[in-house]
Amino acid sequence: MVRKFLIVALASLMINNVWGESRQPKREFRGSWIQCVNGQFQGMGRDMMQATLRRHLDALQRCHVNAVFFQVRPEADALYCSQLEPWSRFLSGQQGVAPLPYWDPLEWMIEECHSRGMELHAWINPYRAKTAGTMELATTHPYVEHPENFFRYGKLILFNPGLPENRDYICEVVTDIVSRYDVDGLHMDDYFYPYPEAGVQIPDQETFRQYGAGFSSIQDWRRDNVSRLIHEIHETIKRIKPWVKFGVSPFGIYHNLPEAVQSQGLPGSDTRGLQNYDDLYADVLQWINQGWVDYNIPQIYWEIGHKTADYETLIRWWSKYASGRPLIIGQDVERTVKAADLNNPQINQLPEKMRLQRSLPGIQGNCLWYSAAVANNTGNIATALEKVYQPCPALVPTMPFKDNKAPKKVKGAKIIDTRNGRVLVWLTNDTDDEMQRAVRYVIYRFEKGERIDFANPKNIATITPHNYWTVPASDRGCTYVVTALDRMWNESKGKKVKN
Repeated sequence: MVRKFLIVALASLMINNVWGESRQPKREFRGSWIQCVNGQFQGMGRDMMQATLRRHLDALQRCHVNAVFFQVRPEADALYCSQLEPWSRFLSGQQGVAPLPYWDPLEWMIEECHSRGMELHAWINPYRAKTAGTMELATTHPYVEHPENFFRYGKLILFNPGLPENRDYICEVVTDIVSRYDVDGLHMDDYFYPYPEAGVQIPDQETFRQYGAGFSSIQDWRRDNVSRLIHEIHETIKRIKPWVKFGVSPFGIYHNLPEAVQSQGLPGSDTRGLQNYDDLYADVLQWINQGWVDYNIPQIYWEIGHKTADYETLIRWWSKYASGRPLIIGQDVERTVKAADLNNPQINQLPEKMRLQRSLPGIQGNCLWYSAAVANNTGNIATALEKVYQPCPALVPTMPFKDNKAPKKVKGAKIIDTRNGRVLVWLTNDTDDEMQRAVRYVIYRFEKGERIDFANPKNIATITPHNYWTVPASDRGCTYVVTALDRMWNESKGKKVKN
């Protein structure tokens, strides 16, 4: 197995000369999920958990990942200081028990990601209130206080999506996170109505009788419940901090083609798996087309050639139908590196998946499931990303529908000598407009006599939140250009400095 992975890595490196660097865009969304619900941090303790997270973030940074999705609310509990919900058992080991020594993982992760030039998106699960492995709920858990607002499904407890008060409450949780933390985004995963279990009916018929007037079917009513929540969360975030992005990561299949044909012409893919529209009651295309989400990351976790959910079929389908908002592809690392390329079984499917991602319209990047696979260099994924597919930093794509005004350029840029070497410093123009405030800076580096070219990402020396950068001792004669990035990654004009 090790030999196979080495062959895959070497083959991938060879591809660099063919298309790797030449195809790398300057702007590309590169995300990764860091989950807690698998218990990887449970009872670990502050120091060990921070060390583990740093290892993940450092590995992601070397691969030039620019956005991290950190799970902070897995079951109506919190990996942050919340007055609404108890501390998560996935942190301390027991729900309701604060970490000791005390720390706030969300606050800490924001600082760590921002110091690396990365975005941090707080990832919440909207409806799930208890997972199968949770044996005891804290006395302050919402279910304990208001059990009438929930229903049981299999071994899960969920907020009843049909109750208006539950939408209000979830928006209150979102308000709490967005107003108190400097997050770049609020993110929701694929758990809307529960994944169906054979022979188990969703116990919401009474709620439908109470609130379903005007709907011809309970299925349409359920979809409307989820859509209302999505819309209300979008408006809540926009009202509090309009620069905070709101996105979803739905299951990879919107609608299978046979069912779609029978559903008044809704588009469907040539697949035969679980469906967002019919099974999870998530009308993702409606959210996109109505502008209720700022980005969409469908989880296309399958292999190219998968019999029921072919990756290529699905990425082409989403490219065709989900372009109303930025489309980012959710990639399963382990499946990708373990599956053989259909045309060249000596290599894995990463080269072809990257080719599809970067060649189809509307796709602005990918998000890796999950960070530990990158940190562990599973199947040499980190090596391939760092050396071949993402060897240069990339700016996050802009969202002109939120803001398209660039910040003012920096001023007073110069190189000064310090006891620790030469340092490039600059000043930022003050502004009362939070949307235009500079929060990151790009430093471009050019050899003596080299043409100034901002379009080529290989000229990006770093993306930093600081107003200074230590100049490498070997860079005598180089020219630097500093630009400012606002919260939406709009880029200012540059300020040139010669070393």
